[in-house]
Formats: sequence, C-alpha cells, structure tokens
Amino acid sequence: MRKLIAVSAMALAAAACTTTDPYTGQEKTSNTARGAAIGGVVGAVAGALTNTSDGKQTTRNAALGAAAGAAIGGGVGNYMDRQEAELRADLETSGVRVVRNGNNIDLIMPGSITFGVDQADIRPAFYDTLNDISTVLQKYNQTTILVEGHTDSTGADQYNLDLSIRRAESVGNYLAAQGVDVPRIRALGYGETRPVADNSTEAGRQQNRRVEVRIAPAQS
Repeated sequence: MRKLIAVSAMALAAAACTTTDPYTGQEKTSNTARGAAIGGVVGAVAGALTNTSDGKQTTRNAALGAAAGAAIGGGVGNYMDRQEAELRADLETSGVRVVRNGNNIDLIMPGSITFGVDQADIRPAFYDTLNDISTVLQKYNQTTILVEGHTDSTGADQYNLDLSIRRAESVGNYLAAQGVDVPRIRALGYGETRPVADNSTEAGRQQNRRVEVRIAPAQS
C-alpha cells in the first residue's frame, strides 16, 4: 500500500506544474498536468485493485495503471488546451468571451453581437466569428457541443423560452451548415431562468441576453 501511495503522490505532484496564461499573464495550473494527475491516481487505484496475491505484482499493477491513466488524462487536457489557445487567438477581438472550466471550454456570446432585438436570425456581421469557431470545432472533432440560449426577464416566460430555443437552434444550425458534425451538436433554451446579472438594470439585462457554447471532451 505504501508503494501505491507513493505512485499517487507522484501523480498529484504533477498537478503542481504551472504555466503562464499568454492572454492574462497569470500563472495557472496546467490542465494537461491536472488531467495527468487525476488520471494517474485513478489508474493507480484501478491497477492496485487487480486481483493478485503477490505484493510485488500489486505494486507493479498500480504503477502501470498510474502511467496509463496519466497518459489518458494528460492527453485530454492537452487536447483541450490546444483548442482553447486557438479559440482565444481567433476570437480575441470578436466580443466573444472564452472561459475554461476544467476540461470544458465555454464561449459566451452576448446578444448585442449575435442577434437583433427580439430576433432569432443571426446578424450577418457575426458570420465571420462563427466561421472561425466552426473551423476550430472541425479540427478538434473529439468534442461535444452544447449551445444554450438565454434571455433577460423582459416579456412573458413562455415567449422568452421560445426565443432562447430559436436562438440556440440558429447558432447550432449555422455551425452544422459550416461542416460541424450534427450528432455533436445539441441546442437548448433556458429563457430567463439562468441570469448572470441583475435584470433590474439595462446593463444586467444586456449580460443576460446571450448564447453560450460549451465544448466538452467526447465520452469514450
């Protein structure tokens, strides 16, 4: 068991590796290292639990499991790291925010640049931005894409829900038309139920009128 703990500790130490975010200048834990660490721990435990009465073999199984798990976990993190970097570079001046949450990448698209007031047709000026996103999504095709529509609280609940669904579908359909595989895309609308700001102010309502695209690693 002491050997297993040592292997796990080595994997966790990898998570302490940091990189400098080229966009913020801040140090952050490498997602590749974090994924490798988590994968290493899980792999080590799985390897150690393999039935054997030989203590040396148990330790060997743990080490092999840790190595395999770290490779898988680190590979996913690195894959998403590279995709994030390309999206940030392409969208730097677009008005779209790129937010990293673990191995997920969220693209926050404010309503001011995506749709006209009370409209679900994409603004022509936003086509180029969606084209850039589509190009990256096609390149990194081992991901799923969840498109979420959101509104402010102005208007009837059902109307806002319907509008948010139509806007999410518009973005999803546009991505598909540019060549992103349809089975990867899912579109949902939440109406006014998930505000990120105060709906009592115009500035808050403007933040709540948005489409979010969540890019996540595909489940194997």
